[in-house]
Amino acid sequence: MAGQLNPHLLLAVPLAPLAGSAIAGLLGTKFFGNVVGRKVSHTVTILGVLIAFIISFQTLLAVMDGATYNGTLYTWMTVAGLKLEVGFLIDSLTAMMMCVVTFVSLMVHIYTIGYMKDDDGYNRFFSYISLFTFSMLMLVMSNNFLQLFFGWEAVGLVSYLLIGFWYTRPTAIKANMKAFLVNRVGDFGFILGIGLLLAYAGSMNYGEVFAKRGELAQLTLPGTDWMLLTVACICLFVGAMGKSAQFPLHVWLPDSMEGPTPISALIHAATMVTAGIFMVTRMSPLFELSDTALSVILVIGAITALFMGFLGTMQTDIKRVVAYSTLSQLGYMTVALGASAYSVAVFHLMTHAFFKALLFLGAGSVIIGMHHDQDMRNMGGLRKYMPITWITSLLGSLALIGTPFFSGFYSKDSIIEAAAESHLAGSGFAYFAVLASVFVTAFYSFRMYFMVFHGEERFGKAHDHGHDDHHAPAVASAAHGAHDDHGHDAHDDAHDDHEHHGLAPGQKPHESPLVVTLPLILLAIPSVIIGFFAISPMVFGDFFKNVIFVGENHKAIEELAHEFHGPLAMAVHSLTSAPLWLAIAGVVVAYYFYMVNPRVPAWFKEKFSAIYTLLDNKYYMDKFNDVVFAGGARMLGSGLWIVGDKGLIDGLVVNGSAKVVNWFSKVTRLWQSGYIYHYAFVMIIGVLGFLVWFMPFPFAK
Repeated sequence: MAGQLNPHLLLAVPLAPLAGSAIAGLLGTKFFGNVVGRKVSHTVTILGVLIAFIISFQTLLAVMDGATYNGTLYTWMTVAGLKLEVGFLIDSLTAMMMCVVTFVSLMVHIYTIGYMKDDDGYNRFFSYISLFTFSMLMLVMSNNFLQLFFGWEAVGLVSYLLIGFWYTRPTAIKANMKAFLVNRVGDFGFILGIGLLLAYAGSMNYGEVFAKRGELAQLTLPGTDWMLLTVACICLFVGAMGKSAQFPLHVWLPDSMEGPTPISALIHAATMVTAGIFMVTRMSPLFELSDTALSVILVIGAITALFMGFLGTMQTDIKRVVAYSTLSQLGYMTVALGASAYSVAVFHLMTHAFFKALLFLGAGSVIIGMHHDQDMRNMGGLRKYMPITWITSLLGSLALIGTPFFSGFYSKDSIIEAAAESHLAGSGFAYFAVLASVFVTAFYSFRMYFMVFHGEERFGKAHDHGHDDHHAPAVASAAHGAHDDHGHDAHDDAHDDHEHHGLAPGQKPHESPLVVTLPLILLAIPSVIIGFFAISPMVFGDFFKNVIFVGENHKAIEELAHEFHGPLAMAVHSLTSAPLWLAIAGVVVAYYFYMVNPRVPAWFKEKFSAIYTLLDNKYYMDKFNDVVFAGGARMLGSGLWIVGDKGLIDGLVVNGSAKVVNWFSKVTRLWQSGYIYHYAFVMIIGVLGFLVWFMPFPFAK
């Protein structure tokens, strides 16, 4: 079915979730008098995303047959020859992203019916997640920078609404403000990059900008000897660092766990955080012309992959472990981008979307079973009470650590090999970082797995560690009064720090309802098998032909292709490779620490207290930001208030003008005595003065 795709059908993909969002958000809330109930709200939003998924899947099949679309749907305005348009570019990269976004979003929508069933904001939540899906689809389907920026900002805005969904909680408000502000830093770089390309290419359309890449590569930034493309690409990547949570703009992502669990899965699995990875891949024709920009990407990704993984080993909140895992895996994808292995980065983006959404939703299922206690130290032995959650979480964990034949194995191992084959500056460090991260990932993943599903049953008891542990505030604040089994109302309980979450003494966990477990099962299937079937066409085949561009001097993928003899041979070969043995070592160490000899972690904490404190404080990044940036902003604001507002405006302009008038009036008052003879005297003096001034003197000649 080679040829053009139907633009009207494509338009239904983003508009169907938007329509569902509008119905649930307007008619299902107090705004328009709550006209429709919960059933209508979740039905229309799920239907909208289902329609989007079906059309996306059909589009993917058509694209694999050779169909494409690149066209303008609507011209917003034309300014001095510059066209600002809404348009779609549908190729294999877009079609794959559309399928991933709509499928994961569909699973999250279904899951939300069970997870949010007792929450007052049920309809509002469905409206938000559908609006989020619309925003992400507009981002990935765009064929120009204007629409890309619209989608980019829209996902940021909706994530702000979702992270702060429980808006009566101070911690949620702080978390969504943090996410919003950190992303503004990244977006400032992003818009600078777009502005540079617009200024020198004269267009916002991808195709037209890419067509001028040769000319752009010859230019330098005015006043410097820097390559224009290097500066533009690094600016674009700063935007990706914010959205895809790369060091040092990663600090917002762990705190965003304050939102309900379904949105953790949606933001951190397939959508918002992968926007940066998608954008750099889409811009591959530009990035390939700047080795400097690629080296920056490689090093930033390596730092994120390794050092964020270390933080995952410290967490006791089940959602935060998965959040730091997301940071680490985004680092892997970024390393692949820096190594010019764009297809591998997007391949890992896809496989990661499935198993990470599975792990987040599995964590949410555990939280439901534990009556909204998120502290892993209060769990243990849940395997026999929650069999479906247990087996799906195990499959997700095996995929995450790169177990042979699982989807994560094919993408992670390809990234490690690509880093080894890259010869850019920083590639040696990147290879070490992604290799070491294999052990770290396996350790924290199975630390969580063993603490939650195996060992002693620690629930239904009095716990005192919640008060002295650094994670207690996060645990307490993120435990959702919203849908507590006892029917508490979130808005009443949000400020109640002493409210008990978790199982009462004697209570046992329970398996989650079908609307929660069905998405787990459906996500587990691609988490296991999709890597095996997709690696050949996506990484080494023609799937991304004419979509992703790799320069002749960047040979990482070419080298990988020489060594690739099919997915089966790759899995068999891995049995003798370092990554597999590092992963096994991570699992074994986690088993020994948390199942065999639980005193070992306490011993490490005591013996390596300096390292523990460093990790405990997240490398002091938050404190640094508070002191330097937030403190600097406060000092600047205070200075502007004292000097500008009080000194210049109040002191000089407002009060100063009043003082001048007051002084002038005091001086003029001296001449206003009220006596007639004073005025007569002044008049006579005045007349005399005129006579003297204008009288012609005889001797003047």
